[in-house]
Amino acid sequence: MDHVSPERRSEIMRAVKSRGTSLERRFFQLMREAGIAGFETHPERMPGNPDAIFKEAKIALFIDSCFWHGCPKHLRRPSSNQEYWNAKIDRNMRRDRRNRAALRRKGWSVLRVWEHDMRKPTAALNRIRRKLEERLTK
Repeated sequence: MDHVSPERRSEIMRAVKSRGTSLERRFFQLMREAGIAGFETHPERMPGNPDAIFKEAKIALFIDSCFWHGCPKHLRRPSSNQEYWNAKIDRNMRRDRRNRAALRRKGWSVLRVWEHDMRKPTAALNRIRRKLEERLTK
């Protein structure tokens, strides 16, 4: 059971931004502190609108919340208005798969950092470093 009214839940969900989120800002700061540079945020005209790209290495980075993008480990589907939310989350997941495939067809490598990765970001930062090294030394 939701602990807020349906009207309040709608207000909360409408306020969720798609770019420039606190999650993104926090992870970009961690990348800079870790010495990971050379990324461009919110590039124009790319499938899926990646949160950041490493143009030279052709790496697209998505920083996704566990709820909106259907994290396989942490998605907890809402108990109210299930038909709406299940359809919404399922659409987001299908769109993410299509966009990943479109980027790969264009030669891009796609990395996804989940909201839960922020608890211990070292592993995500290391994945980015390894992928950069792999793609830039080919």
